[in-house]
Amino acid sequence: MSGDPSGSDRLSVGALVGAGCFSAVAGFFGGGMIAVLVAKFVGSYQGCKPPEGLPACNWGSYALVGMIAGVVLLPLVSIIRLTSRRS
Repeated sequence: MSGDPSGSDRLSVGALVGAGCFSAVAGFFGGGMIAVLVAKFVGSYQGCKPPEGLPACNWGSYALVGMIAGVVLLPLVSIIRLTSRRS
């Protein structure tokens, strides 16, 4: 980075925190949407008819697990990818 006084090619902690926070929000919503899609497939396989206005049976449980997985995994992968390129 140009603002790094030591002249090394490492990312600052602020840049990593920013990338992690941004990808955590994307992982939260993306993981939830993917999990609801999985719930829809599982529900159709089990023959479950969701109530009117809901996307799938038990969608809340699937969405919660997907959101937690997304908020952990996406920032973890993005920070690992950012730091491995620099070293």
